[in-house]
Amino acid sequence: MDRFSQWRPHPWHGLSPGVEPPHRVTAFIEITPFDFVKYEIDKDSGYLRIDRPQRTSSLPPALYGFIPRTYAGARVGGLMPGASGGDGDPLDICVLSERLVAKSEVLVATRVVGGIPMLDDGHADDKIIAVLENDPLWDGFDDLAHIPGPYVERLTHYFATYKMIPGKPLTASVGEPYGKAHAEAVIQAALDDYREAFPAP
Repeated sequence: MDRFSQWRPHPWHGLSPGVEPPHRVTAFIEITPFDFVKYEIDKDSGYLRIDRPQRTSSLPPALYGFIPRTYAGARVGGLMPGASGGDGDPLDICVLSERLVAKSEVLVATRVVGGIPMLDDGHADDKIIAVLENDPLWDGFDDLAHIPGPYVERLTHYFATYKMIPGKPLTASVGEPYGKAHAEAVIQAALDDYREAFPAP
């Protein structure tokens, strides 16, 4: 019999980061391209909570969530110029899929292709980009260089603007998107940061 949990595992701490991290990872999806509200995992309960309504007209261009058992700490911060450290959250991930997925709180098997560096109030807040495993359209895409430019621009624009609040200065900025090799280095750093922050009992 396969292993199962009698109780609902905590999405951040109780799920596997994937079958072959940092190359192939699991994404726990918090928001979809249909969501006008930004949902975020509640770190204590493991359930989704409403973080804030989207203040701009743009919607997430891809599935958006995080990689379980990752943590943006000192190692992740050390990979981003100008960062004073990581943001203390699990590592964010966007997943490209041919078919639009309308449900959140789902687990998605992915292959990593790149990422977008975000500096949020001086902390590293990387956005890993991955494609849905076995997706018929994205199956041959192995690096960010293979992803159509307009799609990457859409992702970059979303993260450059999704924290904008009218009348207040913007504290987050995005840099030049990076490829698979650096994305995997960021994921490995986040896995190591997690093991240090949450040592196994």
